[in-house]
Amino acid sequence: MRAFFNVLLLLALFPSLLALAPRLRAERPGPVVLLLDAESVREEARVEGKSLREVLEGYRALGVQGVAFPERFLKDWVDEGVLLYRPGSELREAGLTARRGWYYVKGEAWLVELLAKAYALPTHRLGEWLGFPLDVQAFPAFYPLEELRQAKAAGFYVAVRPINHRLRLLDPGLPLVPKEADALVFAGLEALGHPYRLEEAKALVGVPVALIEGTPQPGLQAFRDKGILRLFSLRYEWQLTLRPEEAADKYALAARERGHQLLYLRPYPYREDTERFLKRLTAELKASGIPLGRPAPRDFAPSPLRHTAWVGVLAGLGLLALGLPVYGPLVAFALLLLALGYAGSQAGALLAALVFPVLGFLGPRNGLWMWLRTLGYALAGVVFLSALGSTPATVQGLTPFKGVSLTLLVPPLLVAYSFLERDFKRALTQLFQHPLRLGEVALAGLALLLLALALLRRGNDAPLVPDLELKLRSLLQDIMVRPRFKEIFGHALFPLALLLPWPRFVQNGLLFLAALGVASILNTFSHFHTPLTISFFRVVNGAILGLLLGLVGVILVRRLRAWWLG
Repeated sequence: MRAFFNVLLLLALFPSLLALAPRLRAERPGPVVLLLDAESVREEARVEGKSLREVLEGYRALGVQGVAFPERFLKDWVDEGVLLYRPGSELREAGLTARRGWYYVKGEAWLVELLAKAYALPTHRLGEWLGFPLDVQAFPAFYPLEELRQAKAAGFYVAVRPINHRLRLLDPGLPLVPKEADALVFAGLEALGHPYRLEEAKALVGVPVALIEGTPQPGLQAFRDKGILRLFSLRYEWQLTLRPEEAADKYALAARERGHQLLYLRPYPYREDTERFLKRLTAELKASGIPLGRPAPRDFAPSPLRHTAWVGVLAGLGLLALGLPVYGPLVAFALLLLALGYAGSQAGALLAALVFPVLGFLGPRNGLWMWLRTLGYALAGVVFLSALGSTPATVQGLTPFKGVSLTLLVPPLLVAYSFLERDFKRALTQLFQHPLRLGEVALAGLALLLLALALLRRGNDAPLVPDLELKLRSLLQDIMVRPRFKEIFGHALFPLALLLPWPRFVQNGLLFLAALGVASILNTFSHFHTPLTISFFRVVNGAILGLLLGLVGVILVRRLRAWWLG
C-alpha cells in the first residue's frame, strides 16, 4: 500500500510542477520605480530656491524616475499661504455677516472652487470667503495640481495618495485621482471609500493600486481588479537611524527577494547622504538584474493542472495514516477535517504543509539517507503547497496563507507522536513509571523552549531576535539568498542525531527538534508573496549549510566524547 501511495505522489508531482509555470512567469524581477515623496523634498526646493520639478530633475540622474504626491490637508494650504482661514467670529468683528460657529477660507480661486464641492457639508458664500459649519482644517484638500502636471509632462512616473474621510464627496468631477496619475497609494490606514462607499471610490480609479508592506489597509481588496503593485517603504524615523548604505540594502532586498515594484523613498536631511543612498540602491538593483522602469501588476491565471496536486496531498495523507504507529487513519482524518474546516479554499495547501514534513521521519533511521528522504518528501510537499496555494491574491500579498502557525506547530508534534510504540499502553506505563533524571528533564525543557522560540520568532518583526542574529542575517543576505536559521538548525541536527550512538530517547529528542527545521521549509513556501525561486534557493542554502555544520558537529562531539572517556 505504501508503494501505491508513493507512485500516486510521483504521478501528481509532474503536472503540479507544470502548474507553477504561470506564477514563475509573473514573478520575473522588475521593473521597479524609485518613487520620491514630493512633500519630503519640498523643503529642499525652498532652501535652494528651486521649483519642485528642478529638484526632481536633479534626482533623476541618480535613478529616481517617479514622484508621489500625498494629498494635503486644508491646514497645509493655510500654512503655505495659499489659503486664509478664519473663524466666523473674527469676520463678524471685522463687520462681515459671517455665521456664528462657522469657519471660512479664501485664497486661490481654483482651490476654493474645489473645496466648495469637496465635502458633504452645507456651505456659505460671503464674498470671497467660503464658509463651513465645522472646523475643516484637518480635512483632505487635494494636491498641488500644477506641480503634478509638470512632473507628468517631464516624464516622471506619478503616484497620488488620497486620504479617506467620512465627509468627503467621491465625485468624479473632483481630482481625487487625477488623470495624470500612474498609480494610487492610499494614505493613512484605510482605502478610499472604506467602509461603506468602496464602489463609489472604485469608479474613480483607473490605475493600479499599491499594497504597502506591513501596513494593512481595510478596503484594499475591493480594488484588486484595478491591479496591485507591491510597495516597500521604511518608516522615516527608523531610516534616520540607519546608514544610507544599510537603508539602500533593505530596499534592494525588498525588490530582489519579496517582489516589491514601488520603492517609496524619502531623502536624508543631508543631500550627500541621499546621494550615497541612491547610488548604493541603484548599484544593488543593477547587480541583482532588476531594471528600473514602469512596473505593471503581476497578474496571472492559475493553471488548471494545479488541481492534480490534490492527488499528491491525499497520497501523502495516506502515507501518514500508514506510517503512524497508533491510530494513524484516525489522525489523518482529523487533519483533513482540520484543514477543510479551518482553511477553506486553502485546505489543500495547509494539508500539504502539515503532512509532508512528517513523512520522512516515518521510515527507517538509516543515517543520512533518512535526512535525504525527509528533504525529498518536504520538497514534494512544497510543490503541492505552491500549486494549490498560488493565486493572484496570495502572490500579491492580498490574501495571507491561513495556518502559518500550524505549519510550525503540528508537524513536530506529529513527529513526536510517531515515536510511540504500537503497544502504546505498555510504553506509556513504562514512561509514567520511569525515574526522572536531571539530564532528561533538562533535555525536555530545552526541547520545549526551542519549540516556543520557533513559534514566537515568526516573521521579520519577531520580538525575540538577538542583535547577533540580526548581524548574521545581514552578513548572509549580502553573500547569498539568506536561509532561515530554523532550517539551518534543523538540518544540522540530522547528522548529530543519526551518526552518533545516542540512547533512543536522546535521538528522539534531537529528531523532534530537527522536525522544526523541516516544518520551516513548508512554512517558507507558504509566504506566497516571496518569489518561488527565492524560496527555493533559501531552502537549498539552508540544507547545505545545515548539513555541513552538522557534520562538523559530529566530528567535534566524537572528539569530545573520546577525551571525556579518556
